[in-house]
Amino acid sequence: MNLGIITAAGKGTRLRADINKQFIKLCGKPILAHTVNVFQKSKLVDEIFILVPAEYIEYTKKNIINKFGFDKVTRLIIGGETRQETVSNALKFIPDKCEMISVHDGVRPLIYSADVDLLFKKLLQFNKEDKNVKGVILAAPAYETIKQIDFSDGCIKTIPRETVYHAQTPQTFFKDVLIEAYDYAEKDNTPATDDAMLVEKLGYKVKIIKGNHENIKITTPIDLFLAELIISKNGIH
Repeated sequence: MNLGIITAAGKGTRLRADINKQFIKLCGKPILAHTVNVFQKSKLVDEIFILVPAEYIEYTKKNIINKFGFDKVTRLIIGGETRQETVSNALKFIPDKCEMISVHDGVRPLIYSADVDLLFKKLLQFNKEDKNVKGVILAAPAYETIKQIDFSDGCIKTIPRETVYHAQTPQTFFKDVLIEAYDYAEKDNTPATDDAMLVEKLGYKVKIIKGNHENIKITTPIDLFLAELIISKNGIH
């Protein structure tokens, strides 16, 4: 079976709202409900774990899971202080029968179920071609000139933008490898901003699937405005 982990434990202070950002209404329903719906409709996701702050457990159960009938959600878990801690909390409850895990940001609602399914399929394909490929992520190509800064003297170096991609989610891995990566990170006290970084540190290969720049992470008021425009334009959700 395949599992979707949706991280939604952030505070979202930059949106200046009286409720955490994942619960703010987007085109009439909470951002998190849009996101969970994508995994609910996926043909290849069998179960979903959602991670939220402790004070939002009951709220999420009532206003997200029960209200929208998300019957694939089998666990509602308290998240950590960081994204890494949050995913680590989820990994403690992974069933033995699970084969692949897709980790996704709860405030990235503008993906499609086909994207989620494609990552599972591509992971199996890439691993069949090269056994050291243990993960695959969505990533969008950079469309602006990229500069690397040397903080010792403040000078810059231009990086060919065709070699640079912006990492997104979902990020999909074989279960055993993702657990191994998080266990190693905890023992080695290794911080990371995404799951792929931890898997890479073990020496495994992670490949990308070209994503869409519309797969934004809603963090600021302008992101919320853009998300509403994208939903209206594409007719999704």
